[in-house]
Amino acid sequence: MKQHLKNRQILSRILIMCLCIFSMPMTAQQIKYTDGNDSWNPDLLGNHRAVVEFTGKNNVAKTTIEWRRRDEKPELKRIIVQDAKTGKEISNVKTDAITRESGTIFFEPVSGKGTYYVYYMPYIDEGDANYLKGLYAKPENKADAQWVSKIKTNLADNCTLTEIQSINAFNSFYPMDVIATAAETTAIIAKNSGSSFLVFPEDRIYSIRMKNDLPQRWIQKGVQNTFSDTALKGEYLAFQLGVYATQDLNNVKVTFSDLKNSNGDIIAAKNISCINTDGVRYDGSVFANTVSVPKGKVQAMWCGIDIPQTAVAGTYTGKATVIADGKSKEITLQIKVTNEVTKNGGIDSPEKMTRLKWLNSTLAQENTVIAPYIPLEVKGSEISLLGRKLVLATNGFPAQIQTFFTPEMTSIGTKANNVLSSPVEFHFVDAAGKESLKWKNAGIKFLKKEAGTVSWESTSTSQSLQMDVTGALEFDGFLSYTVKITALEDATFNDINIHLPFEPSSAKYMMGLGQKGGDRPATFDWKWDVAHKNQDGAWIGSVNSGLQFSLRDEKYSRPLNTNFYLQKPLLLPTSWGNENKGGITITPNQKTVLLNAYSGTRSMKKGDVLYYNFNLLITPFHTIDTDFQWATKFYHKYSSIDSIVKTGATVINIHHANAINPYINYPFIEFKKMKSYIDEAHEKGLKVKIYNTVREVSNKAYETFALKSLGHEIYSPGKGGGFSWLQEHVGDDYIPAWFVPGIKDAAIVNSGMNRWHNYYVEGMNWLTQNVGIDGVYLDDVAFDRITMKRIKRVLTKDGHPGIIDLHSANQYNKSDGFNNSANLYMEHFPYINKLWFGEYFDYEKNNPDFFLTEVSGIPFGLMGEMLQDGGNAWRGMVYGMTCRMPWSGNADPRPIWKLWDDFGIKGSEMIGYWSENCPVKTSNDKVLATVYKKNGSALISIASWADADVKVKLLIDWKKLGIDPAKATITAPEVANFQPAQSFTANDEIPVTKGKGWLLIVKQ
Repeated sequence: MKQHLKNRQILSRILIMCLCIFSMPMTAQQIKYTDGNDSWNPDLLGNHRAVVEFTGKNNVAKTTIEWRRRDEKPELKRIIVQDAKTGKEISNVKTDAITRESGTIFFEPVSGKGTYYVYYMPYIDEGDANYLKGLYAKPENKADAQWVSKIKTNLADNCTLTEIQSINAFNSFYPMDVIATAAETTAIIAKNSGSSFLVFPEDRIYSIRMKNDLPQRWIQKGVQNTFSDTALKGEYLAFQLGVYATQDLNNVKVTFSDLKNSNGDIIAAKNISCINTDGVRYDGSVFANTVSVPKGKVQAMWCGIDIPQTAVAGTYTGKATVIADGKSKEITLQIKVTNEVTKNGGIDSPEKMTRLKWLNSTLAQENTVIAPYIPLEVKGSEISLLGRKLVLATNGFPAQIQTFFTPEMTSIGTKANNVLSSPVEFHFVDAAGKESLKWKNAGIKFLKKEAGTVSWESTSTSQSLQMDVTGALEFDGFLSYTVKITALEDATFNDINIHLPFEPSSAKYMMGLGQKGGDRPATFDWKWDVAHKNQDGAWIGSVNSGLQFSLRDEKYSRPLNTNFYLQKPLLLPTSWGNENKGGITITPNQKTVLLNAYSGTRSMKKGDVLYYNFNLLITPFHTIDTDFQWATKFYHKYSSIDSIVKTGATVINIHHANAINPYINYPFIEFKKMKSYIDEAHEKGLKVKIYNTVREVSNKAYETFALKSLGHEIYSPGKGGGFSWLQEHVGDDYIPAWFVPGIKDAAIVNSGMNRWHNYYVEGMNWLTQNVGIDGVYLDDVAFDRITMKRIKRVLTKDGHPGIIDLHSANQYNKSDGFNNSANLYMEHFPYINKLWFGEYFDYEKNNPDFFLTEVSGIPFGLMGEMLQDGGNAWRGMVYGMTCRMPWSGNADPRPIWKLWDDFGIKGSEMIGYWSENCPVKTSNDKVLATVYKKNGSALISIASWADADVKVKLLIDWKKLGIDPAKATITAPEVANFQPAQSFTANDEIPVTKGKGWLLIVKQ
C-alpha cells in the first residue's frame, strides 16, 4: 500500500513536471535565421532554404527541419536539395512527414560529409511580367528506385540544421512569420484558461503579420502584461496589442488612461488612440470601426501615443485596456521619454511607424479657393463663379446654367452661353402616363455662403410625397444634389425621372455611357449594367459650355479602375437603377436636346425613402493657358540632369522603378537621393515632378502590415496570389497589382476611398516641403475630387508650382468597365495642368471630334500631349499637342519645339478650327486649320482627316487675321520628320498627304 502510494506520488510529480515543461516558454536553442545576401537565384529555387551539415557515413542523409512555416499545405510544394560544393541539384531525394511545423528529407550526400542546401518553396512566375501569377512548383520524384530502397525506416537524423536562410533580409520569415506549433499554442491557451482572449503587446518594429497563427516569438516571451518603450519628445510612438481569440469576439476596442510620471506630469489619454477603431476619414468625417476576431485568429490593434514636445523627461506609466464582449485585459504601459526633441513628430523615420499618425490627418481639408478660381458670389438666387453662373429655381434645382467663355477658350467674355433650354425638373408619372402630383414649395434656404462652397435646401410636398433637396456648389463648378424622396402614403408610379434640357448650342458633343467622345448622336438609349460597365453618367457640351452629370444614391462607393473594375464594380443605385429598369434617353428637337434619366415603374409604401442623388460639373473650368503649354516641355524619364538640359525640356517627370523613386506610390525610401537630384535640377533651371498616386501601394511600404490589420479599409479584398513575397508574407485576401521584375517591387491594390488618402496628402506635403518636388505625375487616379483639392493645396503651398499632369491609358475596355478616361477623371480636371492620354488611344483612325473631346482637354480649359506610337504630330498641332520626350518611340517633339521658339508662339492667341472666329479654313472640310495669331504674323496648323492625299486652298479672312494680304508671305519652315521647307501664295493649292498636314508661317 505504501509502495503504491509512493508510486502515485512519483507519477504525480512527473506529471506536474511535464505540464510545467510543456507550458513554460521554450528554452531550447533558437534556430538561426540569416540573410542569404542574394546568393542564389530565387526564380529557380525560391526565397528560402535550410542549411544542413551532413555528418553521417553512408549514402543516405536524413534531416528533420523544424521550419515552422506559415504557408498552407507545404506537402504540395517541391523540395530541392543542392550540393553546396558543386551547386548542383541532387536527384536522389525523398520526403516524409511534410507539415507546416517540420519536414523530413532524405537525400544522397553526393560529396560526402559537408554542407547541403534544402530549398523548400521554389516557385514559377507565369503571365505578364508586370502582373505575375506566381505558382509554387509541385513535388516531383526523380529519385532512383534502387537508392530509395536502401533507406531504412529507423534511420536516425545524421544532419545538423545550422541555419535557415532567406534570399535577403526583406524576405525573411523571422521573427513574425515563424509559427508556433499546435502543441505550443494549446499549452499557452491552457495556461491562460478561462480567458476569451489573450493579449500580446508587441514593439512597432515587429509588425504582426499572421492572422491564423501565433508567432513563435510570443511563445518564447509568454503572455506579457506590460509594454515598455522609449520615445523622444514630440514623437508619435506606435505600438501593437496582438489579440488572440480563444472564442469569437465582437466589438474589440482599446481604451487608455492618462500616463503619469513620478512627479505627477501627465500625457493625457486623449493623446493615445487605436487606428483600427478610431480616426478621421479622408473627407474629414469621423471614422469609427467595429473590430471582430473569430476564434483562433490573431488581430493586431495598432495604437499610437502623441508625445507632446513639452513633455517632461521621465518614465510615464498608465493602462491600455482591451475590451471585447464585456471582458477586458489591462496592459501596463511604461514609456520612457528622453530629453531629446524630435521634429515633425518623428515622421522623418517612417521605419518606426511614426507616419501611421498621417492616417488621421485633416491637412488641407478646408475648402479654401484654389487659384485660378475666385470666391463664389451670391446675389438672390444667382451664384456666380469663374466664367459661369448658376440660377436656382424655388425647388432648389437649376433654373439656368450659363458660361461666359469665348469660343476660343482663351478668355472670359460678357456674352452668356446658356447650357439649359429650360429648368431641370423631376417628374413623377402615374399609371395613366400623366404627372398628377401638385407640389407646394417652401423656397430656397441657404445653409452656407462661403468663398469655397454655397449650399442650400428646399422642401417640396404633395399629397403622397415629400421631396427634400439639398444642393451645394463649389468654386470650381462642382454641383452636387441630395434628393430625398419620402412616401407620405402608399403610392405607385409608372416612372420617376429627371429632365436635363440642354440648349442645342451647348450639346454639340457627348462622351460617356458607352459613347466614344465626339459628336453627340441624334438619338440615344442606354440602360444600367454595373456588373460590366463603369457607367453612371456622361458629359454633354460644346467647347465653351457643357455639363457632366452622374446619377447616384446614398450608397455610392467609388469603384476600382485601371484593370480592376470587375473586381469592385459600381453598386446599382436603388433609385435610378431600380432593378435595372432605369436608363437614359436623349431626344433632340429645334428648341432643346432633352436628356431623360428614368427609373421605371415602382411602388412605395408609406415611410419608404429613396435617394435620387446626382452630381453636375459645369464646363469649362477655366480658360486655356496656352503659354504654360509652350513653356512646359516634359522630359518623362530619369536621366542625368545635364543630358536633359540639352534637350530643351523644362520639367522632368520621375517615374517609379528607378534609383531615386524605386517603389510604386511610396517615394519615401530613397528620398535623400531624390532631394539631391532635385536640388541639382533646380540649380540648372529645371523643375522635377514625381510619380505618386494611390491606386496601388508598394509592398516595400513600412506600414504594409499595419495597413493589412485594418481589414479591407486600405487593401481591397481579393484572391491573393501574384509575386511570391506577397503570398509568403501577406498571405491571402488581397489583389496583387503592378510588379517590377528587376527590383521585385510588388504592389497591392488600394480599396478606394479610405484613410490612406490622408496619408497620401501628408506625404505629398512632406515631399514638397522637405524634398522640393515641383508637382506630381498621376498615372490614372483612384481617389476623388476631395483628395485632389487637398493635393493641389499642399503642392502649391508657400509658392511651390504644384504642377499636376494626368496620364491615362484608354479606359474604354472590358477590364476598365468601358468608360472614357476624360469622363472618368473629369472631376479632377479643375486641378490638372496638362493631360497625357495615353496608351491605346488611336490617333490615326479617330475623327477630329474625338481628338477635341476625349484627348485634347480643350473643352475643359486644358491642353494635352500624345503618347501611343508618338501620336500624330500633324493632327496634334491642330490642338497644340506634341508627343513627350522620350516615351514616344521614334517620335521626337524637339523640331516642333524649335519651331515654337523660332516663331515666338508664346503670347500668341490660339484660335481653333472649332471657333466661329477662326480666320483660316481650307477648301476641304476634312482638312482643318487652327491659327496661332500674333501682331503681324500667324502660325497656321493644318491637318488632314481625308481618306486620301488631297490639295487644298487656304480660305483666309485677312481682316480677322490682322495681316495685309498684299504684303503677306506664306512659308513652311523645314521641320525634321514633319515637313520640308517650302513657300506658298494665298492662291496656291497646297498638297496634303493623307493623315498629315503643315505648319505655315504667315507674315507681312
